[in-house]
Amino acid sequence: MASPNLHEFETRGDLARALAQAVSEHLAAAIKASGGAVLAVSGGSTPGLFFETLSSADIDWSKVTVTLVDERLVPDTSPRSNAALVKSKLLVNRASAATFLPLYKSGDLASDTASARHRFKALGRSIDVAILGMGNDGHTASFFPDADELEALLDPAGAQTVSGVHAVSAGESRLTLTLPPLLDAGFIALHIEGAEKMTTLERALAPGAHLPIRRVMDAARQPVEIYWAP
Repeated sequence: MASPNLHEFETRGDLARALAQAVSEHLAAAIKASGGAVLAVSGGSTPGLFFETLSSADIDWSKVTVTLVDERLVPDTSPRSNAALVKSKLLVNRASAATFLPLYKSGDLASDTASARHRFKALGRSIDVAILGMGNDGHTASFFPDADELEALLDPAGAQTVSGVHAVSAGESRLTLTLPPLLDAGFIALHIEGAEKMTTLERALAPGAHLPIRRVMDAARQPVEIYWAP
């Protein structure tokens, strides 16, 4: 494992500003180097303030493609949709000029998985920045401990970029980026908040731990940057 770097902040606002600054710098560098950038973000209850802060970053958002690390098999009219969160919190202000690449399309898991793989391949480039979250069970992306597909999802040599996920603990079927495209990201951050998440992180980093987030860190080619606030 490339030992992760822990960045601790007194407030969630401080965290949001610091993470937004780091992400915008990496996106700007990718745009300067290659003319474009890809940002993959996670959903859930944690990233809203970070998204709002990042949305005003002074970069050329017209050259940024935003996609999701994972998504529930629900349309963006659902309050559980990660796409809905991204559209309402991130793809506003300056970031409204970005291109959005959703994972959900029709609600049929097999069809949406195939479609997302095709659209991801059509990007023609790797992810530049990946922002991960983490559940209290140690899952990240949709790498749930009880997922039927877990070993394939976490195979660093796997051939697929997107996979459907079946896990009882997930609540519904999901689509997720697999481990290989996440490992290709030039900057990987884990954004967590609250004492319970810190306890889970400590458990994940303990010797011999095999929680999904730990397995991502073990496979990472550069340190995962952990951003935490109480």
